[in-house]
Amino acid sequence: MDDLRLGVAGLGLRASVALEAHRPGGGARVTAICDTDPARHEWAREKFGADVSVTADFGELLASGIDAVLILTPDDTHRALGERALAAGVATFMEKPLAITVEDTDALLALAHKHGTRLYVGHNMRHMPVIRAMREIILNGEIGEVQAVWCRHFVGHGGDFYYKDWHADRRRTTGLLLQKGAHDIDVIHWLAGASTRQVTAMGDLKVYGQVTDRQEVEGTKREDWYRPATNWPPLSQKGLHPTVDVEDISMMLMRLDNGVQASYQQCHFTPDYWRNYTVIGTEGRLENFGDTGGDAVVRVWNKGRRNYDAAGDKAVEIPKATGGHGGADSKLVDEFLRFVRDGGATDTSPVAARDSVAAGVCATESLRDGSRPRTVPAVDAELGEYFAKGQPGS
Repeated sequence: MDDLRLGVAGLGLRASVALEAHRPGGGARVTAICDTDPARHEWAREKFGADVSVTADFGELLASGIDAVLILTPDDTHRALGERALAAGVATFMEKPLAITVEDTDALLALAHKHGTRLYVGHNMRHMPVIRAMREIILNGEIGEVQAVWCRHFVGHGGDFYYKDWHADRRRTTGLLLQKGAHDIDVIHWLAGASTRQVTAMGDLKVYGQVTDRQEVEGTKREDWYRPATNWPPLSQKGLHPTVDVEDISMMLMRLDNGVQASYQQCHFTPDYWRNYTVIGTEGRLENFGDTGGDAVVRVWNKGRRNYDAAGDKAVEIPKATGGHGGADSKLVDEFLRFVRDGGATDTSPVAARDSVAAGVCATESLRDGSRPRTVPAVDAELGEYFAKGQPGS
C-alpha cells in the first residue's frame, strides 16, 4: 500500500501532529508544508527530509499532489483555509476548534457536504485512555443512566501557553472558554450522549490583566518564553502578549438536549495542570484522578451509600502510554489516515466539533453579558444526517 501524501499548513504549537503523521513506509508521509516563517522551512527539511516541498502559499500546497492536508494554523484562519481545501476536494484534518464562530463552523460543514470532501477534526481527547475508560464504564451501565457531568480544568501552564501569543486576543479565539474548553465540552457531550442546548456562564480576567510587562510587538515563540519551572507565581509572568483580553477564570452551566445537566470550570493560574471529571448516574458515579496515564485512575462508587470513601468500589488504572496526550495523538492520526483511505464512521465527529464550538461561543456571549442564558442553535438537520452516516462522499 502506497503512503498517503500529506500536506501540512502551520508548523507551530501543534507541529507534533505532523510529526506523528509522518510515517514513511508505514502508510503516510509528509510531502509538502506551508508556513509563513522561513525558519520553519528549515525545520521541516530536518524533520521530513530534504525533498519535502516548502512554501508560504497555501494554494501551492493544495496543488502539490497531496492526498490530504493537516491544517494546524491559528484558530482564526481555519474557515478561510478550510474552505479552500474542501473546495479543492482534498481530505482535510482541521485542528480543534473547528472555527471560532458558529457561522464559520456551519459554513465548513456545508462545504464538506457540498463538495463531498472528507472532513476530520482533531479532537484527540476522544482517544485519551482516561476518557475512553470513563466512557466504557458508562456504556457498560455501571453507574446507571447519566444525569450530570462536572469538569474542573486546572490549566497550570495557562500563563505560558495562552497569554504570550495570539491566544490572548479574543479577535483570534473568541475566548479561552471556547479555544481551550472545546476539548472538554466535546468530552462532556460524548460522555453524556447529547449536545448542549442551553447555557449560562460567568468569568473574568482576574490575574493576567494585572501583569503590565508586555511584548512591544507580537512575534515571540513558545521556545522563547516557556519556562514552567520558574514562571511562578502567576503575577510574576513577563512578556505577555500586547493584547490580553480573554478571561483567565470562567465557568459555564449547560443543559443538554437529553436533559443531562453539566458544568465546566476553567482556571489558568492554578499551580497544577490536569482535568478532573465527575459523572453521576442513577446508580453511581465515577471520577478520574490524573489524566495522562501512569499515575491516573478512574474510580467508581456504585455499591451503596456511605460516608467519605476515597477508594470507591472499583478503580481502573490508566496505563502509561508514549506519545502526546497519553498516546491519544497517535490514535487520532491512525483514525484520520484510515478515514482518508476508506471513509466511514469515526470516533471524532465534525458535527460534535461544531456543537462544542457552539456551546463555547454561546457561553462566552453569556459571561460577557451579565450571565444571561443563551440557547445554543442546533446543526442543520440535513448536515447532521449526512455526517452521521460517516461522510459517504469521497
